[in-house]
Amino acid sequence: MDGTLHFLDWIVLSVTILFIVGFGVYKTRKNGNVKDFIKGGNDTKWWTIGLSVMATQASAITFLSTPGQAFHDGMGFVQFYFGLPIAMVIICLVFIPIYYKLNVYTAYEYLETRFDLKTRSLAAILFLIQRGLAAGITIYAPAIILSYVLGWDLVILNICIGVLVIIYTVSGGTKAVNVTQKQQMIIIFAGMWIAFYLIMQYMPDGITFGKALDIAGSSDKMKVLDFSFDLSNRYTVWTGFLGGTFLMLSYFGTDQSQVQRYLSGKSLRESQLGLLFNGLLKVPMQFFILLVGVMVFVFYQFNASPLNFNPQVNEAIINSEYAVEYKALESQHVQIENEKRTLLLDGVQDHERALIRELNQKDRSLKERAKEIIAKADSSVQTNDKDYVFIHFILTRLPRGIIGLLLAVILAAAMSSTASELNALASTTTIDIYKRNIRKGRSESHYVSASKWLTFGWGLLAILIACVADLFDNLIQLVNIIGSVFYGNVLGIFLLAFFIKYVRGTSVFIAAIITQLLIFAIYFMDVLPYLWLNLIGCVIVMILAIFIQSVTRKNNMDPIEKITGV
Repeated sequence: MDGTLHFLDWIVLSVTILFIVGFGVYKTRKNGNVKDFIKGGNDTKWWTIGLSVMATQASAITFLSTPGQAFHDGMGFVQFYFGLPIAMVIICLVFIPIYYKLNVYTAYEYLETRFDLKTRSLAAILFLIQRGLAAGITIYAPAIILSYVLGWDLVILNICIGVLVIIYTVSGGTKAVNVTQKQQMIIIFAGMWIAFYLIMQYMPDGITFGKALDIAGSSDKMKVLDFSFDLSNRYTVWTGFLGGTFLMLSYFGTDQSQVQRYLSGKSLRESQLGLLFNGLLKVPMQFFILLVGVMVFVFYQFNASPLNFNPQVNEAIINSEYAVEYKALESQHVQIENEKRTLLLDGVQDHERALIRELNQKDRSLKERAKEIIAKADSSVQTNDKDYVFIHFILTRLPRGIIGLLLAVILAAAMSSTASELNALASTTTIDIYKRNIRKGRSESHYVSASKWLTFGWGLLAILIACVADLFDNLIQLVNIIGSVFYGNVLGIFLLAFFIKYVRGTSVFIAAIITQLLIFAIYFMDVLPYLWLNLIGCVIVMILAIFIQSVTRKNNMDPIEKITGV
């Protein structure tokens, strides 16, 4: 990986990205009012909604980090998504009908109808904080990886990705996001299937898909279900169904970046079908992406792989006092690879499984020791290489043209999720903060103009966050952690609004502030896996609000509740 792309890859990459931007600008050039700009004219079909919802969640982080997650830890991460289909059904039955009945532009408008302005504003602000951070990370994620592996300047990459998204999002609003995301998902699906096909083609003669699965299983990569109750284990069936359901309920039901996708639907039925389509397809899609990572693992059982996939490591080590020590670890790594290759060429024999596991454990120990040496040599170098595995495979093993296509997949995914986030951030700021608290009663054109300027402003802020961001244990985990810290609280507010009719706005407002502080404390004390924060935050805010309301004895419903029935 020397930082140079072949001319053909540049052509494929440039044409794909410019087509997406140009298509979005062209298709939405006539948006002139708030309904067109924020709700996409309410003419979106269910399949576009479904693909747009998927594209919003499937950022570049999904296609960079998920295969690397599977390479290191196997298929267990798919349990994270087990709660998604359940959440889709609940949202279709409860959330969407209420949003349509009240004809809202944002999810948080409903909270003022049900509670009061301060509760609406608080929920909107919590969304703006967490989604503003996430927008920067969705730009930073592909930029930092491409910067390291291709030698491109990180700041320039951040600016390029951000500016491309700003162009069509400011131009066309929600409709531009929806129509471009449909094209982006087609490119993403095509790219991932081609990558999977080529991985299988590159396997040694005689290594069929079935044998590849057997090899992966012998290395404990195919363990999909974990029924243990170990709280230190982040991904189990229970965290997926309980914590995952609450996370997905909050994300798809109350996060404006997703709500805005299905509020643009042609009808209630189209919006519901779009979400159900996402619920049916999302888990298989994530399973497939993880399977791609597992097949990359199998591929490297027969081909040389680096001790650490981060290309910065070699630069950090080569001129350090630890170079000889690191070189010795690399030699042991090569020896282990050769031993495994000899064992696996004829498939996995039953009597060899224990030896394969022993060799894998030795290799894991080597990699952990290597991380310690890297950290001592240069503490600024990222030692966790999960996010570099798949991009290393793309750049070193795939043919010309396909490299450009896979890079386009990564950038298209970054653009799709970032566009949704900027669109939602601008809509929420315009409708819930600016229009409701700062500038009331202005013209349609004024609010469209404000939304465009706010999209531009949030885009600049996202670029700035991307420029100062830092890597984490794993990028896909970082985004989910940020969401989990806020989502449970917001979901609890909405569930109180839907189902606990005697609770009033002031009680909810106080409970939400206390809950958010408690969730911050629980997270920083690191006593539970982050997925549980969604459930805990939801439960705490509901219990506190009910308790505060009971103490203050304010149990009369207001007239608007009698009218709406919610």
